[in-house]
Amino acid sequence: MKPTLVVLAAGMGSRYGGLKQVDPVGPSGEAILDYSVFDAIRGGFGKIVFVIRKDIEDEFKEKIGSKYAGHVPVDYCFQDLHDLPAPFAVPEGRTKPWGTGHAVRAARSVVNEPFAVINADDFYGRDAFAKLGAFLSSLSPAPTPTSTPASTPSPLLSFSMVGFRLDLTLSENGSVARGICNVDADGTLKGVTEMTKLVRKGDRAVNEEDPSNPVAVPLDARVSMNCWGFSHGLFAELESRFPKWLAERGSEMKSEWYIPFVVDELIREGKAKCTVLPTDSSWFGVTYREDKPFVVAEIKKLVDAGEYPQRLF
Repeated sequence: MKPTLVVLAAGMGSRYGGLKQVDPVGPSGEAILDYSVFDAIRGGFGKIVFVIRKDIEDEFKEKIGSKYAGHVPVDYCFQDLHDLPAPFAVPEGRTKPWGTGHAVRAARSVVNEPFAVINADDFYGRDAFAKLGAFLSSLSPAPTPTSTPASTPSPLLSFSMVGFRLDLTLSENGSVARGICNVDADGTLKGVTEMTKLVRKGDRAVNEEDPSNPVAVPLDARVSMNCWGFSHGLFAELESRFPKWLAERGSEMKSEWYIPFVVDELIREGKAKCTVLPTDSSWFGVTYREDKPFVVAEIKKLVDAGEYPQRLF
């Protein structure tokens, strides 16, 4: 069974000033996520699932989903603020989404196989999807319910994360926040250290979050850019852990439940192993409208080099 690609596309793009998920950056009007879908197809993925908001459904399907007819099956699910387990309810006045953990959970009813998770507005490159596709294709689909005794230990969950080189994700226009990966010699992820103000300084990067104690980081350090591969068992863990998180943090107006937090918990509890898949592909994304010219130029270079055709679909 081929793996599925889950694309997180529910963000409003408020800082960007529009629905950036459908903004054209390619020579024939392609959006960034068109390149992800194209790379996923040639990386062996068999279905695309978009996590969107109900209020952008029509525009998204018209401008994005319709392109893939005849190329790959597409499904949709919705990140809804009110999609909470009983007895929880949205606190009065809260409008902020619940985070990437909640967004991935929204796909629980339409994904039945190993799957990857990416951001809609990030460019990851062909190599990232080739490695994710190969890893996920080796995993088993969702298990059929059985009468296995409760005392039987659950199998170790198999996850993966594409690890990008730090120097290929830095900005020339200021500091960036990145998750620096702690990786075993066998390529297993031990943990991720969040650094919020990384800047390039010659032959290294420096985290200037605490100006009195800057921390140097090698430029070839591996970083997480929210490019994950999961066995189907993640959904059961999301269902069991979300109520606990809501009980602790759900009353806060701006709290968010992130996928890396769940992965880190499972690793520390010995319930999951996450393999880091190193890539030397360049990552780039669109956060502000001023980022668009750079992205357009980078994609043009790749098209001119023959990495992508002039028209994807």
